Amino acid sequence: MRKKWMGVVFRQRVFVIVILLFQIIFLIYLIASTSRVHQIISWFLNVVSIAVALYIVGKREKSAYKLTWIFIILMFPIFGGLLYILFYAQSNPVKFKKMQKHIRECEQSCRPLFLLSGDVLPHLEQSREACLPQVRYLQNTAGFPVYRHTRTEYYPSGETYFAGLTGALEKAEKYIFMEFFILNRGEMMNAVISILERKAREGLDVRVIYDDMGCFLTLPVHYKEHLERKGIKCSIFNPFRPIVSSLQNNRDHRKIVTIDGKTAFTGGINLADEYINAVEKYGHWKDSGIKIEGEAAWSLTLIFLKMWNRGKTYEQSDYLAFYPWAESACTVASDGYVQPYADNPTDDENVGEHVYIQIINNAKEYVYINTPYLVVDENLISALTLAAKSGVDVRIITPYRWDKWIVATTSRSYYRQFINAGIKIYEYLDGFNHSKTFVSDDQIATVGTTNLDFRSLYLHFECGVLIYKGRTVKKVKDDFLATLPRCHQISLADCSKSAAHSLTQDVLRLFAPLL
Repeated sequence: MRKKWMGVVFRQRVFVIVILLFQIIFLIYLIASTSRVHQIISWFLNVVSIAVALYIVGKREKSAYKLTWIFIILMFPIFGGLLYILFYAQSNPVKFKKMQKHIRECEQSCRPLFLLSGDVLPHLEQSREACLPQVRYLQNTAGFPVYRHTRTEYYPSGETYFAGLTGALEKAEKYIFMEFFILNRGEMMNAVISILERKAREGLDVRVIYDDMGCFLTLPVHYKEHLERKGIKCSIFNPFRPIVSSLQNNRDHRKIVTIDGKTAFTGGINLADEYINAVEKYGHWKDSGIKIEGEAAWSLTLIFLKMWNRGKTYEQSDYLAFYPWAESACTVASDGYVQPYADNPTDDENVGEHVYIQIINNAKEYVYINTPYLVVDENLISALTLAAKSGVDVRIITPYRWDKWIVATTSRSYYRQFINAGIKIYEYLDGFNHSKTFVSDDQIATVGTTNLDFRSLYLHFECGVLIYKGRTVKKVKDDFLATLPRCHQISLADCSKSAAHSLTQDVLRLFAPLL
């Protein structure tokens, strides 16, 4: 059976790649032809490129994206404008606008449901807590309220996360919802699916969402049907299509597990064996996750349900049926304030970026950051360098061993600028640092799925948990400090490379928004 699945997967993937290559070859042939028709087409495409460039300049978009596309058009005045049109025109704007409208309506309808356990913001307004501006932004603008009656547990590795996850899954009584970017069969995933299958047989509502691109090479084509035969409901996010389309960039990068609406998990960890170091992929895999128990778990439950119901008719009763505290109030003791949040690329609100910038801007003593990638635009560059120049101890841990050479080289192109501003950069020597955490001033921390790169910040569906004054804040800090001895601090001498290497970095940085 496995060999048969692998054969089907291979044939479909080869077909997709061939179709993509065919499109590219056809465009190159059209442009490279020396016929009279070619001359007419060249003039036409030059006019198209000029019109596209003017459109890009006036478009409401990140300046880094504008610069990249304008540069492409300057380099390829015939091909550049056509490429931009093909990239966006095939995205089915009608479908995208329909999705935008549905998500917007769903967001507005769901907002009151996030506050079923009560509104904590007035209490914070009276106490004038330092976190108030950030809490206001996430609740009033982004729509994700702050909660008490919640405790959190931080997992400094995939192994500890896995143990906590399986233990919580075994205790599920009503439903289990899971949403992941990557599923890959092995020790970790097989153990989880085994529990899900057993719970589904017991009558629990078990649902799984996975991203088609994230699982492009890890799951068989008909794995959805395979899960459904086990009684597990399944949804594939944004199925991959063999076209050059901007919609293919919008991936579900979230990692959410919610159990009975009372317990939830998120963080950087997917269901694959490298995340628990059962197999070695890029050396030792350093990651992190977080469990929340209590009222705030309902927030991640709603975030999952909204994704599950995308494109479907919204029925408020579907959501209310899963609320765990309808008959009795939550009795979990408060451990600071907890505020789960999510981000999506269909609106103009870059929630993940804003969470990070507010932590940086509000820091007085230190900001410690874990990120697998460091490819950022001027907003985060300005925030990070200004904080360091203002005397804040800014430290960033990135991987020494990388999963993508292009992204690694681009990330390292930022090192000299950051070091000159006073930021301390470290590379994790043992392997790949996939953790995404911020912690500042022993007061605030966030653990989630958002990398410091353009895709996570602006193109993907992401999520995270903000913690203020909870015990987990110290644990995130302690984990960062415990990781430092296993890192190499980057110096300016380390950044001194050959002229060819520096040129390569400069070129890649120019194309950073498309990486």
